[in-house]
Amino acid sequence: MTKVKDIGEQGLLAKLQSFCPPEIIGDDAAVLETAPGASLVVTTDVLVDGVHFSDATTSPEDAGWRAAAANLSDLAAMGASPLGITVGLGLPGDLNVSWVERLYQGMTECLQKYNTPIVGGDVVRSPTATISITAFGQVEPQRIIRRSAAKVGMAIVVTGVHGASHMGLQLLLHPQLGHNLSPAEKTAFIKAHQRPQPRLDVLPILWEIFTPHSQLPVAGMDSSDGLADAVLQICRASNVGAVIDRQKILFPPTFTNWLKPEQAIEYTLYGGEDFELVLCLPPTQANTLVQQLSQGAAIIGTITSDSQVLLRDQNEKIPDQVLSLSQGFQHFS
Repeated sequence: MTKVKDIGEQGLLAKLQSFCPPEIIGDDAAVLETAPGASLVVTTDVLVDGVHFSDATTSPEDAGWRAAAANLSDLAAMGASPLGITVGLGLPGDLNVSWVERLYQGMTECLQKYNTPIVGGDVVRSPTATISITAFGQVEPQRIIRRSAAKVGMAIVVTGVHGASHMGLQLLLHPQLGHNLSPAEKTAFIKAHQRPQPRLDVLPILWEIFTPHSQLPVAGMDSSDGLADAVLQICRASNVGAVIDRQKILFPPTFTNWLKPEQAIEYTLYGGEDFELVLCLPPTQANTLVQQLSQGAAIIGTITSDSQVLLRDQNEKIPDQVLSLSQGFQHFS
């Protein structure tokens, strides 16, 4: 009898996707046609105690913030503005009620920034605390951002630096590791992990760059599972490849005070939970977007006709590295 751990997360998803309409699944959220001129965007994210958060690294308020931010980030990755969320909770019976109230306080603090209400949900008994959020958003059909829209020659843009969240997690798990960092630097890294910011602020800037009401020549997704994962998922959905320039990948400057160069690249590519957007768009518009975003935004590579995603050292001191999904975090692996 085949077990989930035998086929892994991607193998399980491939089986489950056969139960869903192929024209709807495959992105960060589903798109459901509603009224003319608008599309409903729906996304669901599940967080489990001991897998996505724990008392050792995350307060109930921070767990709530992160749960809300993860879903808002998926909406941003689709080009959608949030409308509301529903919350499903699986809770042990002996859990303190104050923990649940503090969880909702954290969710509300995040949602209020984006005028997003909690519009319903469900509560059930569970041996492990589990948070399941479904978020609803809306977007004009021509502004939907899909993973499958990348074309050869497009530039790959990241909206901010990567690796800070993973650094924060390591500091929470191993406080002694940060002896070379100042208190302010430690605080900034930990905040990056506990209070990530969904990049809904990128969307209005993106709309200004392109002609109003024209089809958006943009592919993308968020980087919650890591920068490398995002590029790989986009390329797989678009049947293209990519070259990422090692020298153009930005990470927090204080990484050099703690990490060796290869560790810094590893944290940046595979750390995950940075909740930035990874977007593929024509080079001219890509440059304009980076200039307007600043603060860590950068063009890190190019979409190619190859079937692989390569990490390339333009100085030719390090051989090309082939990136793969198996190198990042996978459930059941």
